[in-house]
Amino acid sequence: MRNFLGSTAAIALLSAAWPAQAQEAAIEPLADTSRSGTAEEPLAPAPDATEVASGKRIFTPIDFSRFAPRNALDMLEEVPGFTIRGEDGARGLGQATANVLIDGERITNKSEGVFTQLSRIGTDRVERIEIVDGATLGIAGLSGQVANVITRPDPLSGRFTYRASIRPKYAKPSFIGGEVSLSGASEVLEWTVALANGTGRGAAGGGEHLIIGPTGEILERRDSRSQFVGDFPRISGQVQWTSPGGTVINANANYRRSYQNYREDQDRDLVDGIDRFRAFEDRYRDWGYELGADVQFDLGPGQIKLIGQESYTRARSRSDSILDFADDSPDAGSRFAAYSERGEHIARAEYSWAMMGGDWQLDGEAAFNRLERVSSLFDLDPSGEFVEVAFPNGTGGVTEDRYEMILTHSRSLASNLTMQIGGGAEYSTIAQTGAGGLTRSFWRPKGSVNLAWQVEDGLDLSIEVARTVGQLSFGDFLASVSLNQGQANAGNVELVPPQTLEVKLDATKDLGNWGSTELRVFAQRIEDYIEFIPVPGGLETRGNIDSATLYGIRWNSTFQLEPIGFRGAQLEVTVELEESELTDPLTGERRSIGGHQDREVDVQLRHDVPGSDWAWGVGAEYNHTLPFYRLGETGVNDEGPTYTYAFIEHKDVFGMTAGLTVFNLTDGRARLDRYVYDGYRDRSPLLFREVQDLSVQPIFNFRLSGDF
Repeated sequence: MRNFLGSTAAIALLSAAWPAQAQEAAIEPLADTSRSGTAEEPLAPAPDATEVASGKRIFTPIDFSRFAPRNALDMLEEVPGFTIRGEDGARGLGQATANVLIDGERITNKSEGVFTQLSRIGTDRVERIEIVDGATLGIAGLSGQVANVITRPDPLSGRFTYRASIRPKYAKPSFIGGEVSLSGASEVLEWTVALANGTGRGAAGGGEHLIIGPTGEILERRDSRSQFVGDFPRISGQVQWTSPGGTVINANANYRRSYQNYREDQDRDLVDGIDRFRAFEDRYRDWGYELGADVQFDLGPGQIKLIGQESYTRARSRSDSILDFADDSPDAGSRFAAYSERGEHIARAEYSWAMMGGDWQLDGEAAFNRLERVSSLFDLDPSGEFVEVAFPNGTGGVTEDRYEMILTHSRSLASNLTMQIGGGAEYSTIAQTGAGGLTRSFWRPKGSVNLAWQVEDGLDLSIEVARTVGQLSFGDFLASVSLNQGQANAGNVELVPPQTLEVKLDATKDLGNWGSTELRVFAQRIEDYIEFIPVPGGLETRGNIDSATLYGIRWNSTFQLEPIGFRGAQLEVTVELEESELTDPLTGERRSIGGHQDREVDVQLRHDVPGSDWAWGVGAEYNHTLPFYRLGETGVNDEGPTYTYAFIEHKDVFGMTAGLTVFNLTDGRARLDRYVYDGYRDRSPLLFREVQDLSVQPIFNFRLSGDF
């Protein structure tokens, strides 16, 4: 979407965003109900589910009293061996992908998904949390462990979260992050209003940045500093009404804005040539809204749910790259500007009924998506004015009309064995306006088979075989450039949606007093995979190749350390290992998926101190990123690769929860090592090698949350 995201230091600049997720997990707010750890009261035990014959694990609020959670999200993040999975972000609603339900219903609010909705449900409204296998629920698309959060009425409640972050160098501080929400719930009416501001602060600088020649000689030394500042205000509301006859009506709306600025300054010291200062700046602004409603009522032998949604976003962006020469030569540079509008209309119907000893659901959906974009490219002339130059295929529009119908059947094959099978098809028409515009239609079968087996008390297995249809990025149809990296995408109007055949095996084991563990083994074969491919004129674009494969394992465990005498402590471990393979569209050789993160290890120790309201912890996360491949360059662009952090929190600061996290204790870095060729990399000489190793700096995050 925005060119700066592909820049040399983009990962470093956004380090304040994605590491913040780890930080938030480390200092999630703790509940003020059933508080534990006072001098008069022993430490509450770790969460311990009540398991029923069907394999369902049931947690109640008191199970989480040790952590003093303030909302449903805090509670769910402490369920042993369970990992929250959000929506896949695809266009349309489709089948359920998030593994969380609220009162047995999937969340259909696209722009405010699982994490946001859970954070607005106070602990006093949570009656219980049920962990079940998705195949037993009769909801199309669900497999593996699924959490069903059951709520109860609460006349009026409010909650707030305040966030602030600072760094010693490079990044600007943030003091205006957080959310405040007010909600009420009775037997017939539930409502919520919320005002929030998300923030992003990132930066990198110092360290080493070199341009190296083909024979290893240093051509240029750079002093680089980069900075990202983002603010994302939002106002939203939702309401649910249940009629005396059982009809349920939901409505939601939100309005949002985005303010993003990225800047990269480089003092370039050339060994042979004129020294120069390069200033790159990217500015992005957008606003948008989402409106949604659904109604659910009895119809004939079953129940029908009708869903409608509309969303719209208008955006403007501008990138400037300017060189200021030390000998007072005229400045040189370029500008890339874009204006875009995108929107989506969704109409969906779900009809559910019982028949022939099982549950049935017929889903039908129509989704209409559009993108209109006007792009302009400019050169800086000697007088200091930007003059527009030709930019073919940069302006145009893309529309997609997509229709889907799937029939799903769920039934019990035995007291401990459940099957869910679904099948259907998707039909879509993609039309592109502008130069070389085409209109094409696609018909694709899709479906899945799920089996859930409770092998014994405390051991559950599930397997899913699914065929899915991917979606295309509309921006790939149109030409674009990255001024920061000197890259161009020619655009491709002949893109085909990828299709995936996937097999997943999940095993969940209750370890008793030691905690819980979950293992997933998966494999994917992707047809019409999208990669960079060559086009006439020596250019490149995003296009389809025959196939790619991806397989791996993910292990997620929560270990309680009480059995070894460490009271109030737990260890959370996540390990993910993946392997991938495809045929390089340029060389014909087999290689991994470019830029893919194939190794992840996250470890966190948390200690709720007995006899107090204090908790502390430490953690580390390691990520390994594979080389990226474009037609004229290759390299590795990553961060870390290891980040460490420590946190401390108090669960009762005048009735609030306060937490402080220090992230990047061991100097994780923003790194780049890329090789740029004079043409296609399989037949052209090396132009230069760029090596960058920049400091990210420690990140201090403060969070204060409470109820009113």
